[in-house]
This record gives sequence, structure tokens and C-alpha cells, in this order.
Amino acid sequence: MLSSDELALYIRGCALNERESQKKIYNSFYGYAMAICDCYANNEDDAVEILNDGFLKIFKEIHRFKPAYTNEINSFKGWLRKIMVCTAIDHFRKNKKHRVVGELDVATVKVRSYDESALEKISYDEIIRFIQNLSPAYRTVLNLFIIEGYSHEEIADQLGIAVGTSKSNLAKAKKQLQKILFSQNKIAAIKNVG
Repeated sequence: MLSSDELALYIRGCALNERESQKKIYNSFYGYAMAICDCYANNEDDAVEILNDGFLKIFKEIHRFKPAYTNEINSFKGWLRKIMVCTAIDHFRKNKKHRVVGELDVATVKVRSYDESALEKISYDEIIRFIQNLSPAYRTVLNLFIIEGYSHEEIADQLGIAVGTSKSNLAKAKKQLQKILFSQNKIAAIKNVG
């Protein structure tokens, strides 16, 4: 990880369009940015596209970056996160008109018993994969509401949808995730029995 002094040096270099500074920033924050993009993408290719579009915006606007608080690295990470999330929203809006999303079966699945050990065994990568299985509309609202902390009014404004649609998509996303987790738990139980 970069020190605050190194980060400041590379930010100045990026503002001057120095490729080596851009490469250092990109490589230093790639993993952090990719984790954000993975939450919003259908697959790895989409995540990489969002990530690269986001870094293009970062390098174009880096001359405007001003640390919001004394820890410059955390301040930069917050600024980068906001750009990546906005880029993911733009990606969603751009592609929503090209996707035909069928009605998902939103039947509520009641989990009879809470199996804490099964939930503890779910890895971060599995959770991201489960979220990626949601429709783009459901996934985007879920991430914006739960991970980013946006209100339904903010989500509706960002995505150009009604507040009721945002609330409905969140409820359907939760039900769909519950169904996926229930299904995975059943598969794991069958494998353990066999």
C-alpha cells in the first residue's frame, strides 16, 4: 500500500497525465476498486469494464481531488469508491435498455431453521456470485441501499425510477437471495450426507 506522501506524489503526477503515476494508482487501488465493481456487475467482464471506465474518470478528474479529512489515503479511497459506484450506476442505465429481464419467481421461501454454520461457511466470493445472479435492477438497488447506504429516494433519483420501484426491487432482491441461499444450503446438506 502507498504512503500518504507517495499517494500525494502520484496524484500530482496523474494530474500532469504521467503514465507511470497512473499505473501506480491503478495497481495500488485495483483490488479495492474491483471489489466495489464486482458488487454491481453481472460477471467479471462487466466488472472490469466498470473498473476501467471508473479509472478513466478518476484520471480525468484527479486534479479536482481534495482530501476530505486528514487521512489522505482513506479520503482518496472514499473519493474513488464514489466514482466507481457512479460508474456502475451509469453502466446499469446504459445497459438497462438493452436487457430483457423476465419476471423472476418471487415466491417467498421460508427457511425453517437457521443454520449458522452453513452461513458462516459462505465465502465473500460466493456471496458476490449470488448477488451477481440477481437481475441488474435488483442487484443495483440492493447494493445501493445496503452497501452504499442510499435512501430509496436517492436510488430512485440516481436510476430514474419511482421510489416504489426501488422499494419493490429491494424486497424482491432480498427474497431472491434468500431463495438462492436456501438452495445452496440444501445442496451443501445433500453433499454432506452423501
